[in-house]
Amino acid sequence: MNRNKVIIRTSIIGILANVFLAAFKALVGFFTNSIAISLDAVNNLSDALSSVITIIGTKLAGRRPDKKHPFGHGRIEYLSAVTISVIVLYAGISALVESIKKIITPEAPDYTPVALIIVAVAVLVKIVLGTYVRRTGIKVNSDSLVASGKDALLDSVISASTLVAAGIYLIWGISLEAWLGAVISLIIIKSGIDMLREGISSIVGERVDSELTNGIKKTILQFEDVRGVYDLILHNYGPDSYIGSVHIELPDTYTMNQLDRLERDIADAVYCEHKVIMSGIGIYSACSDGSKAEEVMIDIRKTVMKYQYVLQLHGFAFNEDEKEIRFDLVIDFAAPDRVALYQQIIDEVQNKYPGYKLRATLDTDFSD
Repeated sequence: MNRNKVIIRTSIIGILANVFLAAFKALVGFFTNSIAISLDAVNNLSDALSSVITIIGTKLAGRRPDKKHPFGHGRIEYLSAVTISVIVLYAGISALVESIKKIITPEAPDYTPVALIIVAVAVLVKIVLGTYVRRTGIKVNSDSLVASGKDALLDSVISASTLVAAGIYLIWGISLEAWLGAVISLIIIKSGIDMLREGISSIVGERVDSELTNGIKKTILQFEDVRGVYDLILHNYGPDSYIGSVHIELPDTYTMNQLDRLERDIADAVYCEHKVIMSGIGIYSACSDGSKAEEVMIDIRKTVMKYQYVLQLHGFAFNEDEKEIRFDLVIDFAAPDRVALYQQIIDEVQNKYPGYKLRATLDTDFSD
């Protein structure tokens, strides 16, 4: 499956459907004097524009890496999602202004059976379109398509609400057009803000899905002699485009030749199974001689893990000849002060082993 072709094809379907709906709703809104239906037509046009932006973003993001952008252009898709959210937000604010004007100077609508049928059909079309676009977006991991799909499903609710307002007016003679338009505008504004927040979060950098990180660790642990996998960091350069690094724990008897072969084998396996490029694989050496090292490790682990917010101790190394103890600490982001907690732990361990040089690294909880 060609991901870019699927996104472009889905976006084209969205453009055609939205332009078609916008044209009919604009005519209905004009002849019935309905501000709600007219705003719904404008919203359809903004959806069509969103699909155009999705196509442009996908084309630009699909360009090959070059000297200036060696990691490719995949992050442009995130900018596309942000642009779409800004358009939705602008449409909502503009609609709210128009609705307030109609509240101040109201005009009675004039519904016809044909107009109501057209709006009802539009509701069904939007439900089908929104579901299709959103599911496709999830399938190909496209934030822009997911955003467009959510917006289309929201449109179906908005269109359905205009039918409710029409029913109230025809039965009881109460016109809620302007007020409904205001409510619709607020819903659109909220949707735009939520979409903008999600887009910015993707650009800033989010925690990688645990299913992927756990899958990579499981792949690496399948190799003989790998005793632990730690510090997995994945850098995202667009949907489904990751470059990562990791630490593995191995017996300290490994030769350089063995390390070289193992690192290459691990990188190949991770790419084949998960399509992630491992740019660096660090090594933690596990002591293979003497019970003294194991005794110290168990004691320090017991001391460290009693603290709240400490998630993990790894990379432990003990050298009796050089009087050196090394290990890494992973402290939860939820800790009020990670640095202060780290220092408190180090002070306690140092007091227990005053004759040793302590080299403890404060690690970040990058992945599950």
